[in-house]
Amino acid sequence: QVQLVESGGGSVQVGESLRLSCAASGNTYSRYSMGWFRQAPGKEREAVARIYTGGGSTHYADSVKGRFTISQDNAKNTVYLQMNSLKPEDTSMYYCAAALYVDSAGRWTASYWGQGTQVTVSS
Repeated sequence: QVQLVESGGGSVQVGESLRLSCAASGNTYSRYSMGWFRQAPGKEREAVARIYTGGGSTHYADSVKGRFTISQDNAKNTVYLQMNSLKPEDTSMYYCAAALYVDSAGRWTASYWGQGTQVTVSS
């Protein structure tokens, strides 16, 4: 089992920044792959960023590439999502996830999820 607790969401203006944090505990093996997903009302869930905690490789959705950065602090068992140059379309509930995989429909998903943190970007 893996427990994930997100923090750092909030309301900001266009162009501002936020940093989300995800504190992880539990099964170390299942935390090898971690990521951030988002889902807005009426929209499909999107895999925003992924990190493989062993080697540190990262992957981003095209919609956030160049603006968002996923990183890890292994000493704190925490994964971060630095979000810069925020846009109204970034408004969503953001979820931290662990043990990522691709489902039968070809979409990234995960075995473990946090409770989510809301990000709202106003123009």
